[in-house]
Amino acid sequence: MARILIINPNRSADCTAGIDAAVARFRQPGGPAIDVVDLPEGPPAIYTWRDWHAVVEPLCRRIERETAELYVIACASDPGIEAARMATRRPVLGVFRSAVAAAVAQAERFGVVAIVDASKARHLAALRAMGLEARLAAEVALNVSMATLLEPETVRARLIEAAGACVAAGAGAVILGCTGMAHHRAAVEAAVGVPVVEPCQAAAALAVAAVG
Repeated sequence: MARILIINPNRSADCTAGIDAAVARFRQPGGPAIDVVDLPEGPPAIYTWRDWHAVVEPLCRRIERETAELYVIACASDPGIEAARMATRRPVLGVFRSAVAAAVAQAERFGVVAIVDASKARHLAALRAMGLEARLAAEVALNVSMATLLEPETVRARLIEAAGACVAAGAGAVILGCTGMAHHRAAVEAAVGVPVVEPCQAAAALAVAAVG
């Protein structure tokens, strides 16, 4: 059976569990195995460029020692994706790039809800690499911790407000810019009335299609 390995490059067990729940619907009888793991060497969350760079080497080592047909980096900053692609001959997907692909397939312009302001530069770097920065309508940061984000209700109203601001700026789709937001997707979409893209689900859909 083909295997898809989704690597959460932080060490948060709760965040990893949320990613696992988000992609559960892509596990089908006869389909590829989808395994979700964290990175014990990683930070509690990836807030800064320093966090981003710190996970690159342990992420590459994890890819080198675990066999899979396809790897997914499950952080919405796509840390180390270029290095990870040098660590294996198998495909490596970044969840942010996957989410952007899903968003532009559905709308001319899109918005992003980030966990912190520091995430914006990393998202912009990815968009520039894809040649799609001009299609970003707005990005709004919540400036909360991962622990707060993972609570069931605490930040949901703020997420909806931020997504609504993206729509007001012209976004026809909204990307949840942190994997810790996965459990809020349906509620945010119902509130703002445009497609809301959860990055791990976007990557899982591409991964399943890629491995057949």
